[in-house]
Amino acid sequence: MPREHFGSEHVFLEKTEILSYEEITKVASAMLPLGLRKLRITGGEPLVRKDLSNLIEMLRSLDSNLDIALTTNGILLAKHAQKLKDSGLNRVTISLDALDTEVFQHMGDTAHRPDEVVEGIDAALKAGLGVKINTVVQRNVNENQLGKIALMAHKRQIIPRFIEFMDVGTTNQWNLESVVSGEQIRKILSESIGPLKPVSSDHPSDVAKRWKTDDGDHIGLIQSVTAPFCGDCSRARLSANGSMYTCLFATQGNDLRSLIRMGANKFDLQEAVSTIWSKRNDRYSEGRTQITQSSRKVEMSFIGG
Repeated sequence: MPREHFGSEHVFLEKTEILSYEEITKVASAMLPLGLRKLRITGGEPLVRKDLSNLIEMLRSLDSNLDIALTTNGILLAKHAQKLKDSGLNRVTISLDALDTEVFQHMGDTAHRPDEVVEGIDAALKAGLGVKINTVVQRNVNENQLGKIALMAHKRQIIPRFIEFMDVGTTNQWNLESVVSGEQIRKILSESIGPLKPVSSDHPSDVAKRWKTDDGDHIGLIQSVTAPFCGDCSRARLSANGSMYTCLFATQGNDLRSLIRMGANKFDLQEAVSTIWSKRNDRYSEGRTQITQSSRKVEMSFIGG
């Protein structure tokens, strides 16, 4: 979590203020008839929450066909991978911005090492989990890591996804000088892994556009800055304290926790979620140039990526 928000003096939420696993499962159950097909458990770092595999078991019990994924920094993954798989998790997305230790520690503000993450990747593969790797590309910081990450991923038959750096709340102010565009990322990768050709998307709401080498190795590009995809977004986010957000850059959430704790049933929650979703008009990434610096956005570290 960002040091500026979560230093040694930070007072965290009481346990009673965050959703229980039962409450999270209740919301997911209510959303299934509305078209819910994919669930992603994210953070912060979700693997620091006690007995996370219990939540996955509860979610899996709702529908055997539900696609359940986990986003993690990978540090604790080696320890938990097999249990997560056994609990019903389908796949993991692992954040890895560098294989060079110094660059990795600088970008993550951490004392951990990238080989710990690679160990987690290998453990996830061994357990039979699907694996994706996400790399945020920041100018003059980790461009020289892209080819190394791609080769490491391709060696394991994993598709690495490279993400344009963008602001994620009010902590990191929007700065085009830090952005490496998708076109520039492709050029950098072409020099290390070979020419890249576009691949058709499987679904309009896929955030990553696929490219492949002549050898058939794939990479993904998530161009939130130069090619925003607000119009095709089909994602909602449920925060730890029970607020539903319809955009990563929303100024406020919609309180579902109070509804649940006042005795709302499945149909009450369905109606609430349907109303929230039908009224959404989020297009932050498409309209960011029209938004003033004073616009107060929720921090991504509070609601997950």
